[in-house]
Amino acid sequence: MQHAERPPENLVQALAEYSTLTLAYVDSQAQPQACAVFFAVAESGALVFLTAVSTGHGAALEAQQPDAHVAFTAQADQQTWTSITGVQGRGVCRRVGEEGLADARAAYLRAFPYVAEDPRLAKAVASAAMWEITPQWLRVIDNAKGFGHKEEWAAPVAG
Repeated sequence: MQHAERPPENLVQALAEYSTLTLAYVDSQAQPQACAVFFAVAESGALVFLTAVSTGHGAALEAQQPDAHVAFTAQADQQTWTSITGVQGRGVCRRVGEEGLADARAAYLRAFPYVAEDPRLAKAVASAAMWEITPQWLRVIDNAKGFGHKEEWAAPVAG
C-alpha cells in the first residue's frame, strides 16, 4: 500500500465508524459518476475496498491508474439535522499491488469478519481487485457539537 502522511487519528476514527462509502469518480466518457462500496480503514489510514475491474467504477479506476482522483462521503443513514455526522474527502485511488494485498485484505476482513465465514464471500474477497484511497483532504461534520461544526485536514503538498 502507498505510504503517505496519515490523517489525524480523530479523523481516521471518524471514518472507521462507517462501513459504506459513496465514491465519486469520472468515467471513460469524462462523465461524473458515483457508487457505494463497502470499505475499511487500513492501519496506514488508507481506505480499502474491493471491486471487479469489470464493473463501471472498476473499469474507470483501472483506466486512470496509477492516479485516479476521487471524492467520497461516508455517513450514517436516517440522521436528523441536529445530529448529522459524516466525513467528506478527496484522494488518490490506486489498485493495490501484489505486495500490499495481504494487508488490504486483512483490514477488510477485520471490518467485515462475517465475510470470511461465508465461503462464497470469502472467495470474492480472495479474487476481486483490492483498491486503496489515500486521503489528501478530509472534512468531518458533526452537528452534535454545534450546527455546522467541522474539522478539516489536508495532506502536505509535495514539492
